[in-house]
Amino acid sequence: MCMRHVLLCDSDGNILEISDRKSAHEGDGKLHRAFSILIFRDNWKQLLIQKRADSKLFGGLWANTCCSHFQEEDNLATQAEKRLEEECGFTCDLTECSSFVYQAKDPKGKGAEYEYDTIFVGEVDGDIEFKLDPEEVEEAKWINIDELMKDIDEHNENYSPWLLLALKHILETDQ
Repeated sequence: MCMRHVLLCDSDGNILEISDRKSAHEGDGKLHRAFSILIFRDNWKQLLIQKRADSKLFGGLWANTCCSHFQEEDNLATQAEKRLEEECGFTCDLTECSSFVYQAKDPKGKGAEYEYDTIFVGEVDGDIEFKLDPEEVEEAKWINIDELMKDIDEHNENYSPWLLLALKHILETDQ
């Protein structure tokens, strides 16, 4: 998925126009459509998280399994599944859960995110093989949800700002 643009939107996620990625992430950022994928195993007790490549916005921080920007208004789950395969080397069935808006500046001054973020979740059985795209992901690991929440509480500077928001949205709903 060659991502050269983002879809600017209003606070309800309605598409307004197309923008280049760079200008959408400058200053305080421009509100645009994005997605976050969270892959669980062991009956939702473990989450696959990734450490973002240092060259990325919020590089070097731990984040959800995969995230990116929608390139079109339709086929959202298909776009998310394709990106999961490109970035992590595997795919699974994804379910759209909810959406939220957040805004955050990169701690290293590389830009800002201002996203209408749609959450997709999936579940896998046991160990899976994944092949990480080194331009996107430095490393990945499975982590127990309780352990993750405790570590985020104690060391939130090690995590992307959208990870906790996404977790709260899906863990507060009945799965």
